[in-house]
Amino acid sequence: MRIDKFLNSVNITKRRSVAQDMISNNVVLVNDVVAKASKNVEVGSVVTINYLEVVRKYEVLKIPTTKSTPKSLQDEYVKEVS
Repeated sequence: MRIDKFLNSVNITKRRSVAQDMISNNVVLVNDVVAKASKNVEVGSVVTINYLEVVRKYEVLKIPTTKSTPKSLQDEYVKEVS
């Protein structure tokens, strides 16, 4: 699954356009490499997001099969590492 779709579907970002904007500003890394919107994530990948004051790392546990998932099920798809 593309990184921009993944961030949106597991509720890390509210909208896919927000995820795309973050990616275009080089604040999203996948396995310590700056990601492009077309970058695919796989189970076991580590997604790092460099916010202004905080760095958050998420490990991909499962790839969602639907466009969106309930926020209550976010723990099934990602685990915060940092």
